[in-house]
Order: sequence, then C-alpha cells, then structure tokens
Amino acid sequence: MRGAAYDGFGDVDVLTVRDDLPEPPVGPDTVLVRTRAAGVNPVDLGIRAGRLAGAFPHHFPIIPGWELSGVVEAAGPAVTDLAPGDEVYAYVRRDDVQWGAMAELVPAPVRCVARKPQSLSFAEAAAVPLAGLTAYQALTEALDVGEGDRVLVHRGAGGVGFFAVQIAVALGAQVIATASPRNHGFLRDAGAAEVLDYSAGPISGQLAEPVDAVLDLVGGDTLADAPKQVRDPARIVSIVDPAVRDLGGRYVFVRPDAHDLEELALMADAGQLRVSIAKAFPLEQVRQAQELLAGGHVRGKVVVTL
Repeated sequence: MRGAAYDGFGDVDVLTVRDDLPEPPVGPDTVLVRTRAAGVNPVDLGIRAGRLAGAFPHHFPIIPGWELSGVVEAAGPAVTDLAPGDEVYAYVRRDDVQWGAMAELVPAPVRCVARKPQSLSFAEAAAVPLAGLTAYQALTEALDVGEGDRVLVHRGAGGVGFFAVQIAVALGAQVIATASPRNHGFLRDAGAAEVLDYSAGPISGQLAEPVDAVLDLVGGDTLADAPKQVRDPARIVSIVDPAVRDLGGRYVFVRPDAHDLEELALMADAGQLRVSIAKAFPLEQVRQAQELLAGGHVRGKVVVTL
C-alpha cells in the first residue's frame, strides 16, 4: 500500500512516501476508506516529534494525519449506516497512533465518520473535520453560543478560527475576530462584524465593551488578557492552553463525533460554512506540506491529495 510514513520520531526528514506499507485491518466497527485527500494540522507535527508519546500508544511505522475525505472501500460487519461507494469525511483519531490519513487505505472507526458534504470537493471536505469539530464543540458545548451573543475569536484567520467565525455566525452570534491587517477583509467576508489587529496592543483595550464569550486559539499573554475581554470568565475557552482553567474557563480537546460531523455537513451544504485552502500538495510533497504549516501564519488549511 502506498502512503506517507515514518519509523521513528524526529524532524520532517523522517517522513517518506512508500509503496510497501501493509494494508490495514478492518474491524467490526470500522470502515476502510480509500483516501482522496487528507488535512495537515499542527498535531501531525507534534506526533512526529514525539510530543504525544505519553498520551497514546504509538506503533511504527506511523502514517500521519487525523482528517480525511474519500470513498468507503469496505465496511465491518457491525457497520449499518455506511456501505462501499459512500463518499465520506472523517476525523480519524483512533485510540492508538499508527493508521493515519495519508495513505491509500485508512481504517476509520464509525464514530469518526460521516457522509461528505455534497457541496464540497474532496480536498475541501478533508480540511474540515479536525478544525471544524474543534470550533463546533468549543462553541456549542463549552461556550453555549446562541442568538445575540457577542463572541470574540482569537486568530480568526487560522484553520480553527476561520471555521469558528462562520459557525458562530450560523448560531446567531455577532463575531469579533483578531487577525493581522492583511486578513481583516478575509474575515469580514466570512461574517465577522469586527476585526481587531492583535499586534496593536492588548485586545481588552481595543474592545468598546466586554464580550459574552471568548474562544482562545493563541494562549500565553493573549489568554492572560481574556478575563478583561469577557463579562463572565466561565465563558472563556481555550484549545491550546490548559491554564485557562486557572482563570475559571474551560480547556477543550476535540473528540471524534459522527453526529457533529453531520451538523457541519449540513452547515456546508446550506452555504453557512466555506473552506479556505491555503495550498494543496500531492502526496509526494507531504514534507513541504508540513513545512508550510510549521512556518506559521497560514491562512486557512493545508491539504494533501492522493
């Protein structure tokens, strides 16, 4: 089987494209997906560097990638809602690290999979699951965002932030986002009512009044300023810095959820959720894809196509 893989932790040079990878097993609650595209995310770089070795069992060779789109090739005997030929997308975070998204065939537990949004291409759909679920779960569960809320989204032009801006708008919120000046028009087009320059000083000093909820995608000094940005510190959520708990807020680690993927697909097909792809690379250039992401300041998502 062809795919990207590495046999030990390290920098991007450990990552190679191979034709000799073993074909994955298909468990009873699993669908085997023939991958058409896979998203590239910061967690992929962290796993490759060994930073999650204490959180998940790791088995080499490791195929990178936690999100994909493709077509169901086979389904385990306990699978009832999906069948070969179905177009799907998935957040394939399994209970161990081995069978990732950047290979021809990927075993995906059914809890991780939903039908692909019809309005999105395979490349666009592959960019949604991890970042989209992160934004959706943070906004709907942890922050309980609803009609009329004023929501501040930090780093709005990034992978998670861009989806968070659109999802919050779809939920009826008024969104204020932070970004560099070059991305202000980009975020207003996505529905942000106001965009603030994070380099122009503390955001709390730029707000006319405190907001109802804050989604922190930066951490550090930005998070430390958050209690001054919001009416109630309990409505601060961070996906990057567990220190948010010391402020009275919540830390969110995204989980696979087929139902939430279905909700995101409905939003996409209703025109409420569009995808910004920074660049799509062929599988042979998977190293360049990870290097682009590692450089920071990427607007939208990086994907690899197969």
